[in-house]
Amino acid sequence: MDIRSLAPGLSVTGQLHPDDVVALKNAGYRAIICNRPDGESGDQPLFADIERAAQQHGMQAHYLPVDTGKVSDEQAELFGKLLETLPHPLIAYCRSGMRSTTLWALSQAGAQPLEQIVDAAREAGFDMASVARRIANQGRTPVNVAEAAHQVVIVGGGAAGIATASSLLAREPGLDIAIIDPADVHYYQPGWTLVGAGVFEAPQTAHSMGATMPRGVHWIKSAVAAFEPERNALILDGCRVVRYQQLIVCPGLKLDWQAIEGLSETLGRNGVTSNYLYHLAPYTWQLVQQLRGGRAIFTQPPMPIKCAGAPQKAMYLSADHWRRSEVLGDTQIEFYSAGAVLFGVADYVPALMEYVEAYRIDLNFGHTLTRVDGAARTATFRCVAADGSTGSVTRPFDMLHVVPPQVSPDFVRASALADAAGWIDVDPATLRHKSWENIHALGDAANTSNAKTAAAARKQAPVVAHNVLAALGRAKGTALYHGYGSCPLTVERGRIVLAEFSYGGKVTPSFPSWLIDGTRPSRLAWLLKERILPPLYWKGMLKGREWLAKPELADL
Repeated sequence: MDIRSLAPGLSVTGQLHPDDVVALKNAGYRAIICNRPDGESGDQPLFADIERAAQQHGMQAHYLPVDTGKVSDEQAELFGKLLETLPHPLIAYCRSGMRSTTLWALSQAGAQPLEQIVDAAREAGFDMASVARRIANQGRTPVNVAEAAHQVVIVGGGAAGIATASSLLAREPGLDIAIIDPADVHYYQPGWTLVGAGVFEAPQTAHSMGATMPRGVHWIKSAVAAFEPERNALILDGCRVVRYQQLIVCPGLKLDWQAIEGLSETLGRNGVTSNYLYHLAPYTWQLVQQLRGGRAIFTQPPMPIKCAGAPQKAMYLSADHWRRSEVLGDTQIEFYSAGAVLFGVADYVPALMEYVEAYRIDLNFGHTLTRVDGAARTATFRCVAADGSTGSVTRPFDMLHVVPPQVSPDFVRASALADAAGWIDVDPATLRHKSWENIHALGDAANTSNAKTAAAARKQAPVVAHNVLAALGRAKGTALYHGYGSCPLTVERGRIVLAEFSYGGKVTPSFPSWLIDGTRPSRLAWLLKERILPPLYWKGMLKGREWLAKPELADL
């Protein structure tokens, strides 16, 4: 923990973990304020975990979530009231401490001199100069004052952002690029399914963000609060402003754990897990090993979600372990999907159904998880019948693997860049924004109809890189993306159905059928997933090497 004192009785820090609470108690802290909304990243403990640990140690914990960079005057007032009413000393946290510091600074406006507020924050390591300008500007952030300006600004340092930056630099060395991302760690998220199956260890999927950032790129370690596309500007956490000539938006998506009643209170306990969280994928494997019979439920929410096959991958690999451990006969496996079919591309369904039948999986379509009672070990679903009528069903479980509903990040949904559903509105072929010619988007937050996978980002990154350079006058022609996505469906340990498809569900294999027939389970596809794709990701895709990913050019 990096604890910083702001004022008598008040400290701030970055993301807390349940294990940190005992150290805070021993240091004399009596209360905790959480200013980070649940679901911002895949390595984030939920507030319920922190609250439970605080209660165990006789501390108070309060949830005052604030979207990145969007601290309102009302939230600052609530923060000020908590400072008055909670026992001291207390500690507030968010991702980095910036939001908590901003809340404090705004709550003190009028109570102490502005210079004193800025100095106190500076001594704690936080630059509140932009917040001071907001206070002086009657609560508005002046976008005519920018802390930085770059030729290309990329929002998001995940797979899409790093790959695009590297593709740009491979084509145009020396280009002035900045990546905005507050995270300390970059994750290979496709590996989390294999962590949940005991094939990988979780640390294998994590590299430091600093080591992952391409050489020569400016890393702005912050989070975006808002877009000002008419001014070619971004507002960051702490009210800072960054300007750009070309903007690339790829911030990923948000896991909406709060959309399922009772889930956040029991996730990681009572047999409830999810491979969509870094720290819970090992718990999945623990539950799979411990289960010696009973009912195991796997869920899939409404689309879109990242890697639509991931809910099934967890189920098939778990079933395979139970078969190898000779407890499959005593285990009832149930799959509850909000969708109407097992997989959206029909060519791959026959092979999957062979495993569904072999594992005796009970398929339930049109079922959306709405509530989890961890103590009672029950899951409740809203179900839609074939005639359109709706109802609900509650099922007991011994193990529950949950895939949460997923939405675009809050700062995207609330912006002029979003379509009616909240996703970034781009042309599906060029990935250029439909309204703003100097903005492109790729990855999970774009409204393209492709599968939201790292494989899709690998194909999209060179397209965006070329088209951004063309917009800068440094390349000719237009690169096109055809909707490629890949989903290696791990149907058993050692075999994969390698689903590859483009827009419209067109099967788009990368290999000849004599080498890998994607419609059939393949050992070679497993070797590709386990041994080849991870180094290809770290040393190829993220380094700007475009093996099987060079874009098609039009208008030459």
